Amino acid sequence: MKNRTGLVWHELYMWHNTGNHAGIMPAGLNVEPYRHVENPDSKRRIKNLLDVSGLSKELTFIDPVSATKEQVLRVHTDNHVYNIESANETGGHADPFSPFGVGSYDIALLSAGGVIQLVDAVMNGDVDNGYALVRPPGHHAVPDSGMGFCLFCNAAIAARHAQDKHGLKRIAFVDWDVHHGNGAEAIFWNDPSVLTISVHQDRCFPPDTGHVTDNGEGEGEGYNINIPLPAGSGFGAYEATFDRVVIPALEAYKPEMIIVPSGFDAGAYDPLGRQMMHSDGYRALTAKLMAVADKVCDGRIIMCHEGGYEPTTVPYFALAVIEQLSGHKTDITDPFMEMHGGLAGQELQDHQDEYIQRAEALLKKIS
Repeated sequence: MKNRTGLVWHELYMWHNTGNHAGIMPAGLNVEPYRHVENPDSKRRIKNLLDVSGLSKELTFIDPVSATKEQVLRVHTDNHVYNIESANETGGHADPFSPFGVGSYDIALLSAGGVIQLVDAVMNGDVDNGYALVRPPGHHAVPDSGMGFCLFCNAAIAARHAQDKHGLKRIAFVDWDVHHGNGAEAIFWNDPSVLTISVHQDRCFPPDTGHVTDNGEGEGEGYNINIPLPAGSGFGAYEATFDRVVIPALEAYKPEMIIVPSGFDAGAYDPLGRQMMHSDGYRALTAKLMAVADKVCDGRIIMCHEGGYEPTTVPYFALAVIEQLSGHKTDITDPFMEMHGGLAGQELQDHQDEYIQRAEALLKKIS
């Protein structure tokens, strides 16, 4: 089935400048300068592959419009927004590992605004679903601070917009980035109107967060689901996690929209994760989300780009996802698929199953 799938893209996203860190570490006299790991390469190469494959011609391009400060302040504090805005002409740091350059405040507003525009396009019926290929990323930004390469929590800002403008009462996040989706967790910790689900590598980043026992508080108790998976988890573990926890949670909650903070750093070979996902796996997980979205929310799925730092492999993961969203299969095949799929341990392992069992116990709290 062919869908009208939106794509948010702007060249300025690639101009967010993270400088000459050595990976994630600030350069200095004891750290030779290199390049920050969160640089434009993997994102630009996604767009290039969409063009080369011909898939771009099948998508509906959505021009981003900058988020307003009022929209950002729905999830962030005045002090945090001021700290980023005040360094717009000089550059600065959201945290020690998250540098930003001249104009990055403006680009961050455009990034958040791009996800908002995609929400509007889906809610207005202009597209059925869509992917916001935005930068800087957002899913680590908490109310009073940026973190982990993120300035503003793009997905959370868009969710509040969907509630305020379109009157949505129940929104679900499914964050499959390899790192814990701590931003949405913090923002919606007490809020049952947003179900936050994070599938991530156990205690990868941020340190000592994302525990299965962190389940929300107050009225939000039960509406934050963390599914930490051990390092070395392949598609078998991810598929079981979706089949046994993520999809049942969505069926029970019945959201009116599903937002996916889409990081591809759980992919094999990524430098900042130790998982073994592959393009066929991401395609399959997308199909599962689309099937449940068709049942509960008229197919409304919004994906916004987050991490993924291996520039040669990440574009094939994104191509698989957007092919699945749109229903258009291109002639491009993933040249890494045979190697990624053949890695030992792709099947669900006993110790991984134990992690999933702990998360299954959380389902009874959702209503």
